[in-house]
Amino acid sequence: MTSKRAADPVIAATGLFTPPHSISNEELVESYNRYAENWNAQHADAIAAGDVDAKVASSTEFIEKASGIQSRHVMDKWSVLDPQIMAPRLPERPDEELSVLAEIGVAAAKMALERAGRDAGEVDAVLCACSNLQRPYPAMAVEIQDALGMGDGFGFDMNVACSSATFGIQTAADFIRAGNARSVLVVSPEITSGHLNWRDRDSHFIFGDVATAVLVERADMAPAAHWDILGTRLKTSFSNNIRNNFGFLNRAHSETRDTDDKWFVQEGRKVFKEVVPMVSAMIADHMNELGLRGSQLRRLWLHQANANMNRLIAHRVLGHEATEDESPTVLDRYANTSSAGSIIAFHEHSGDLEAGDIGLICSFGAGYSAGTVFVRKAG
Repeated sequence: MTSKRAADPVIAATGLFTPPHSISNEELVESYNRYAENWNAQHADAIAAGDVDAKVASSTEFIEKASGIQSRHVMDKWSVLDPQIMAPRLPERPDEELSVLAEIGVAAAKMALERAGRDAGEVDAVLCACSNLQRPYPAMAVEIQDALGMGDGFGFDMNVACSSATFGIQTAADFIRAGNARSVLVVSPEITSGHLNWRDRDSHFIFGDVATAVLVERADMAPAAHWDILGTRLKTSFSNNIRNNFGFLNRAHSETRDTDDKWFVQEGRKVFKEVVPMVSAMIADHMNELGLRGSQLRRLWLHQANANMNRLIAHRVLGHEATEDESPTVLDRYANTSSAGSIIAFHEHSGDLEAGDIGLICSFGAGYSAGTVFVRKAG
């Protein structure tokens, strides 16, 4: 690892917006089981004839064993829990009003700016890096840029599913290394409740809503309390095992087409089996490139999708079963927040580290995609 230079990119600060509403597993299960009971009653004859399968009840034990999730934050709680709706209801806003995705992104960005002591006018670029963009255009990043009052500069959207934030951090770091920007905001607003099929027992518990922001800057303008970026690496490998087919071309299809695939769908067991070794090997290769060993890592901030996946990946990286201090989780309270998960973990569990401590921000998900960002506490 080389010594730090003035133009090197660093993480100056992070920000977090958490929706005020939280749904516990107990509340979610009660809602789903009411829906399943009603559905079974309505299709009793078809079930008896063997034409369709009955809906199986969910349980808190099933959810926590499968995922480690205990609750999740959402933008709209009561419509999600209503067995007649089971989806968020967010009123459409006029074009002249700040969109809801931009609104939560701005909230996270303002926190990051405040923590860094940075004025929005000093920021050169905004990258809106997330899984669930509210619209194709105008770019959400440009709307966030305008709402922050940045003035000059630029913004664009990028989507690499759950890895979007780490891909955004490398993109921001590359802009700084190339001299195209001095200060870049990577904003990840995720209203994942909108793409989740709340009527699917195998996935109705997975996601939650949130927004994060990461301020990446030149070392010579960042606050003293920052994180040196030691290295970044990105990887993609095409897979259909996590997919969402919703998009503008849907209107070109027959109206009779089955719509189940327009929501989040995944082959969970295949994802687990394939992603754990892929990500573990990627981290090991990147560590070797940087001359790092597992024993040198003070903390891992892993993608918050599944507690069992994180446990296995952390064990392979560290060489032993990770403690909560070594690999903290926010999954139990936030659920899977897609691109924001590892950033929430970093935001909430990095303040106690000391100068010189090294850690890893890592995300992985649909694509498949994965990103690693090794950082060192400055001081």
